[in-house]
Amino acid sequence: MKPLVAILLAIAAIAGALALISGNSPESSPLAAVESPAQAAAAPSIVLYSGRSKSLVDPIIERFTKETGIEVRVKYGNTPQLVQALEAEGRRSPADVFWAQDAGGMESLAKAGMFAPLPKSLFAHVADNFKTSDLSWIATSGRARVLAYSPIRVKAEELPKSIFDLTDPKWKGRIGWAPGNASSQAFVTAMRAEFGEEKTTAWLKGMIANEPRVYPKNTPIVSALAAGDIDLGLPNHYYLLGMKKEKPDLPVAQTFFKDGDIGNLVFVSGAAILKTSSNQANAQKFVAFMLKDSSQTFFTSEVNEYPVTNTVKPASTLMNLSDLHKAAPKVKLEQLQDLPGTLKLLKELGLL
Repeated sequence: MKPLVAILLAIAAIAGALALISGNSPESSPLAAVESPAQAAAAPSIVLYSGRSKSLVDPIIERFTKETGIEVRVKYGNTPQLVQALEAEGRRSPADVFWAQDAGGMESLAKAGMFAPLPKSLFAHVADNFKTSDLSWIATSGRARVLAYSPIRVKAEELPKSIFDLTDPKWKGRIGWAPGNASSQAFVTAMRAEFGEEKTTAWLKGMIANEPRVYPKNTPIVSALAAGDIDLGLPNHYYLLGMKKEKPDLPVAQTFFKDGDIGNLVFVSGAAILKTSSNQANAQKFVAFMLKDSSQTFFTSEVNEYPVTNTVKPASTLMNLSDLHKAAPKVKLEQLQDLPGTLKLLKELGLL
């Protein structure tokens, strides 16, 4: 047995030497390739949970990485899903920054105390209408709900003056909407806050009775209008503008309801830093980058959204901010916090 043991030990020694020569030692194996603190510091990064779609914001994220050297690992999803994920993950969440499509998602988590305080300096040039009272999160760009329509099949004088007019039987089978979309849900939240549960439920039931066509998001609504499948739609303002860049003759137009109508809701996308983030400094750099003039110009010129700072003017295709705020209902961002209540109502009505 002793000679056999000696032979086996010799073989093991030779194998170990060969492993060292070839670089396949246990320390160099993929399973053992764990970055040291110094290596991690040399490659700064943040984890971003984004309720904004990849096609819209990926270019500005890439620009951030190019200018700062900070890599961004992004988890995309719709805002309500990410809100639920962050709530479920709690202190275990890997997220550093949450970038929501709408204020409802931000307010829901702000109310739960999940955000770290932001430096007040970040808000220096943000318009007052785009600020929350506690400054727990910050707006990055603004959007408006609009009434999109087919000018071929609907005359201007026939257009409804209020979103509540859409329950008129004459629009039966002629409307498109996306109740599963985060912006639509923020709008319903605003209606609940402004008019109460009873009137909002009655409006939703009236819409259901009119048999609207349901779409997963806003872009298909505009496409359906162009194809003649529907006559009216309820998207955000920038989808049509983006599509008309590619097809200027697209037979779709859009307008606001009467001034102050809840259907003209103006709301914002927003960003916040998670209290549980161990990467606060880089997370703050990301949020600050979205408020730079160059980034705000990107949002308005490339994405057709409204800037939220008073140092950048809206693109020429957009309404000026004073007229926009005149058309919009007087709903504060804090009123959009009860997203769970909206999701519950939509599920009860079979819309989710």
